[in-house]
Amino acid sequence: MNPSVSAAERLARIRLNAFLFFRADWLERLIEIFGSAEEILRQDAQTLSQEANLNLSTANHLLQAAFALDPQEEWDKTAALGGHIFVPEDEEYPQSLKNIKEAPLVIYVLGKLPPPEQACVGMVGTRKITPYGRRVAAKLAGDLTACGVTVISGLARGVDSECHAAAVRLKKPTVAVIGTGVGRCYPPENRALEKAILEHGGAVISELPFNRPPNAFHFPRRNRIIAALSQPVVVVEGEIKSGALITAKLALEMGKDVLAVPGPIDSPQSGGPNNLIKDGAGVVTSVVDILDYIPQQLRFGLDSRFFEKKDDSPQKPEEDLTPRQRAVMTAVSGGQACLDQIAEAINADVPEAASLLFELEVKGFLACENGLYSKSKF
Repeated sequence: MNPSVSAAERLARIRLNAFLFFRADWLERLIEIFGSAEEILRQDAQTLSQEANLNLSTANHLLQAAFALDPQEEWDKTAALGGHIFVPEDEEYPQSLKNIKEAPLVIYVLGKLPPPEQACVGMVGTRKITPYGRRVAAKLAGDLTACGVTVISGLARGVDSECHAAAVRLKKPTVAVIGTGVGRCYPPENRALEKAILEHGGAVISELPFNRPPNAFHFPRRNRIIAALSQPVVVVEGEIKSGALITAKLALEMGKDVLAVPGPIDSPQSGGPNNLIKDGAGVVTSVVDILDYIPQQLRFGLDSRFFEKKDDSPQKPEEDLTPRQRAVMTAVSGGQACLDQIAEAINADVPEAASLLFELEVKGFLACENGLYSKSKF
């Protein structure tokens, strides 16, 4: 943490952040006017109203919300969960988040944030996920994770949960940007998933006060954080007015690439992605389409084999495969098998098995449907 920001100033910013109806950039403007968050809290409502051109009622509500919150209690409860509260001056506060117009005044973080050099891809979509969306989300998120990319999503039902779960199954990090305060999991059925995210080196991020319950307006606001942390952003499924399209719009405003998974034209849940594609979004039919949009400077450390385009030329004989790849082919020779079964059959851990499976898919030897792998028919 940056020692130039005093403990008192940190606590003052935590207080100011309690007024959730005030945009973060407006709070930053107040800090510019008065010089610090501490100084803002020394003013009365009348002074705030006059000096900052605020409605008197708004100034009153701001101060009431700020002083209703105990910032030290916020700090202590977050620390008790192994978390931290960062301000933009801190080295730990993501640079990509500092760069946006409405950077959060503070962020609450459980777990470990990805380092600046880590490739991160945002994956968003509907809560009303279809079987098609479930397969696609799990497949793409799993393949991204297998090649070393960190998946960013929102821990909501549907697409978000499938994407996080795919990373967790590989025992790899994923980042959840939530629409509640840390310490409160929503939806409640994702508690085990949230715990697994933290156990496998991932992170849970919120700009909301500790344990703050869900509210409808929290979720669209948190989408800007998902967009800021990601490059590119992938929309898997969502209706034409889905919240996922808010994330896509925010990403475009930030200069990020937006990609979309095409879907059935008669499925309402594919209306959003299909429209994005008509408007120029990149089309995703495999993980390779996503990897092409990862900036070159963030590709260091990723498995370069995953950047190879799938070869449409006649399939090479299995004799050209490595011994470990041939072992996988033997494991699926009797029919369909899931990841865990294949890992057990070849005496490998799950991440290694997932990597081998992806290599064989790219080469055209294997096909995957509903999480079951079999020899390709082509």
